[in-house]
This record gives sequence, structure tokens and C-alpha cells, in this order.
Amino acid sequence: MLILYTKTGCPFCERVMTKMGDLGVSFDERNITDEKNLKELLERGGNRQVPYLVDEGKNIEMYESGDIISYLNKEYGKGDLDEEDSDDSPKVCPI
Repeated sequence: MLILYTKTGCPFCERVMTKMGDLGVSFDERNITDEKNLKELLERGGNRQVPYLVDEGKNIEMYESGDIISYLNKEYGKGDLDEEDSDDSPKVCPI
């Protein structure tokens, strides 16, 4: 099962969710505006930022939308790198 921690209005979360939709990947979105989800995120990842992906089936957890999209392409797509994700700038929204 894939879990994606998000925040309303975060453009990097939107990019990851769009990619998941494009790949036909189902996931459980957990918006951190719900205190329960925020607490879960902080316990799991420790950082106050989103997006945060958890792939329970493969024991993978990660921040950074570029890293998440690369992972999704590799594991659930054709392995292609999205052009906009080839730079090294941080792609997270602070909480």
C-alpha cells in the first residue's frame, strides 16, 4: 500500500499526486491539516515537510517530490525520468 502525506496548496504534493494518477497507482492520501495525520508524519519521517511517500510493500519511505516521482517511475512506470525533476533543488513544502 502507498501512503502519501500532503498539505493543501502544496504544489509539490500536487505534482506527485498527478504522477500517481498518470501511472494509475492507487494510494491513501493523508493530508496533514488533520492533526492525526500530522502526528503520524512526524513519528514516521521526523521532518516537518511534505510530500512524504510510504511504500509499505517495499519498505520505502521518502521526502522530496523529485525523488518520489523518480521512484514511482522506476517501480510503477517505465523508468523514465521526468524532465522537470532532473534538477537538484528541494521540492518540498515546509509545514
